[in-house]
Amino acid sequence: MKKLILILPLLVLILFFKDADAQKSWDEIEYPPLNSFEKPDVEIFELDNGIRFYIVEDDELPLINLRVLLRTGGVLVPNEKTGLQSIAGTVMRTGGTTSISGDELNELLEDRAARMETSIGLTSGSASMNVLKDDFDQLLPVFIDLLQNPAFPENRIDLAKTQQKSGISRRNDETIPVGIREFQKLIYGGESVYARNTEFATIDKITRDDLVNFHRNSFVGSNMMIGVIGDFEMEEMKDLLSEAFQTIPAGEETELHFPDVNYEYVNTINFVDKSDVNQSFVMMGHIGGLRENPDYAKIQVMNRILSDGFSGRLMRIIRGQMGLAYSVFGQYGSGNFYPGIFYAGVMTQSETTAEAINAILDQINRLQDESVSEQELNDVIDRFLNSLVFEYDSRASVLNERMSYDYAGLDPDTFDRLVVEIQAVTVEDVQEVAQKYLRPEALQILVVGNGAEIGDQLEQFGEINEVDISIPMPGDDEEDEAVAGDSEAGRTWINQMVNTLMPDGIISGDLIFEGENIVQTQMGEITIGLKQTINFEEDRLIAEVEAPMGQITMQVIDGQGAMFMGENEMPMQAAQRDEMLNEYYRNPLYLAINGDELDIQYMGTVEMDGMTLVHLTVHGNQTFQLYLDPDTSLPAILTYRQLDPQSGQMITLKQVFEEWTYSHGVMMPYSSTIYSGEEAASVVTLETHSVE
Repeated sequence: MKKLILILPLLVLILFFKDADAQKSWDEIEYPPLNSFEKPDVEIFELDNGIRFYIVEDDELPLINLRVLLRTGGVLVPNEKTGLQSIAGTVMRTGGTTSISGDELNELLEDRAARMETSIGLTSGSASMNVLKDDFDQLLPVFIDLLQNPAFPENRIDLAKTQQKSGISRRNDETIPVGIREFQKLIYGGESVYARNTEFATIDKITRDDLVNFHRNSFVGSNMMIGVIGDFEMEEMKDLLSEAFQTIPAGEETELHFPDVNYEYVNTINFVDKSDVNQSFVMMGHIGGLRENPDYAKIQVMNRILSDGFSGRLMRIIRGQMGLAYSVFGQYGSGNFYPGIFYAGVMTQSETTAEAINAILDQINRLQDESVSEQELNDVIDRFLNSLVFEYDSRASVLNERMSYDYAGLDPDTFDRLVVEIQAVTVEDVQEVAQKYLRPEALQILVVGNGAEIGDQLEQFGEINEVDISIPMPGDDEEDEAVAGDSEAGRTWINQMVNTLMPDGIISGDLIFEGENIVQTQMGEITIGLKQTINFEEDRLIAEVEAPMGQITMQVIDGQGAMFMGENEMPMQAAQRDEMLNEYYRNPLYLAINGDELDIQYMGTVEMDGMTLVHLTVHGNQTFQLYLDPDTSLPAILTYRQLDPQSGQMITLKQVFEEWTYSHGVMMPYSSTIYSGEEAASVVTLETHSVE
């Protein structure tokens, strides 16, 4: 036994060295051939009404998938009704048909583990149905009913509009979407169909008649391409489809007009100040090209050299070697219907913004100034060709690719030709297209970041254009249209309010008050401990909140917001900072101290909540209505309009001040309730206040 114990380690050692000697370099390893994938034949036929069918058999699973590709899109929608196509695509499905409601349709599909969807984008529309083989005959008429007879009920239209508006109200929350959106505006123009924004006003102008007309013109046979794949017999399916879809009217084929892009190559530096972030998102580039360009394959290889995931130069050098970013990217875009965009970009720390921009510029210039090596080119082409395998990794992908090529007007052999052209790209070709299509001297640069942290870094790139991303508010019928009041009387009443609020003179220093705030939420009533410090001379706000998850400190100093939880600090979102500032600007003490700088109009007296009150309109950082008790000159009620992010509508909020209490030279309301309609949304109750 002892000999066996000694021999076993020796055998392990011998086997280890034998295995190490047998190891080969990665390029010496011989791999077995990949399993072959034979592209299926796509059966194509057309009905008299213009519908063109693409059919592929696939009996791997007992499923049938049907996809409709429609010649329609947002390019047909005028600017004043931007967003119409998206709402049409949504409500077609959610609203059901004239014979089955949206809720009934949902129940029907859930019972059969089936799915039906509709959507409409900028350059095309789509509808799809995925069902079990045994349910196809029963559900196909329902799907055709959905295509032909959508109900477009007003309640579903209103819901879709509300969802769109909610998205608009939050579109500036995240840095990357802001950067992409504003960069597209730089390239195509803010009013271009390729870059325009959906706004509150454009959503409000969309009517049910607009949706009905858009659907009627779009969902006709002449605009339809239908792909079907699944477990069926080809001839039986062709007969079934021919009979089922012949009822759809041919209509007239929609002509999609894609406006020209009159692009001017210029060098600009543009900045979006987003104070709630500590990183900069950078995009830089200019107009790109079209897919029909004969140099397309060469450009795509150039793309891969510049930015091919972790193998591209941008990632290897700017992230890997220089350590300037976690994310860095780039591409020369070639669109099927309108020019794409050439762009390169990075997400980097605020303090390295300019360094990262210059690093990207160096790599773009390098493509023009230096030839790539044969090794780098061959590696890129190999990776490129290997990745193209996944273009045709299933029968469904073959079908979808063929439909997409036909929709875009490309030849069916486009993919095969691309493979051949990629293999033929040379070192000279890469440098040639880089010099021909890239304009590093005329890049438009957009930075979304924290101006306070970035400082003056961007000045080296030229005169900085500050980009305004404020969201135009929806039309407000209740907003006073500059109704003239009596400014002299308004000033008199404010002076009387000042003398009542601060009888010993204007306070100086920090106003500190403590209490609790009871807030109504969707989850119920939440009580929050509150300590707030306000300095009206320095415009400094600090709120210490005892929330269920612990103490949170929020502060706004010099217009910059921050939040603290324990030892963790994070920037405050701009919307939350603005909400704190707006509350500050409505504070009666702010009005009293800054009244000379505000436009305050006396509008007469009104009856409110059983009281006769003095009505003042205040125009300053925001416009609101202030109602004073004529006997005491103390604020009794304040009303203001603001956007409700959930509904996307302007709503009126009413703040009621009660239990005025004097201490440390100032009067404070120890009870303040904010009402939304008849419901109390928030109640602040104070326990103490002081001035230090």
